[in-house]
Amino acid sequence: MQRVFAMKVSKVWPLYIAKLERKERNVEDLKTVTRWLTGFSQQELDQHLVSGSTFAEFFEKAQISPDAKLITGVICGVRVEQIEDPLMQQIRFLDKLVDELYKGRPLEKVLRKPAD
Repeated sequence: MQRVFAMKVSKVWPLYIAKLERKERNVEDLKTVTRWLTGFSQQELDQHLVSGSTFAEFFEKAQISPDAKLITGVICGVRVEQIEDPLMQQIRFLDKLVDELYKGRPLEKVLRKPAD
């Protein structure tokens, strides 16, 4: 796990973009779901990508959406809602959101909202 935590977000970001572009998804959708999950402004997100923040540093500064608890499902063979380590869960939440965009799920559905 420590290796994942030490990975730079800026190294993984282009992989997310390439994955989404294969399905003709918009990079803006990636930015939108990342801002939704982390609470970062676009300027803060850009700064993390430029500065070489690790995933640990990135999520340490994030204000995770209270609705992130609504993210469920499997990523890399593991149910994201059952991951015990908070940092690993946050990383996998982002992976899950990217995966849902890749699979064509509408942005409105990817950005969870609690039932009224």
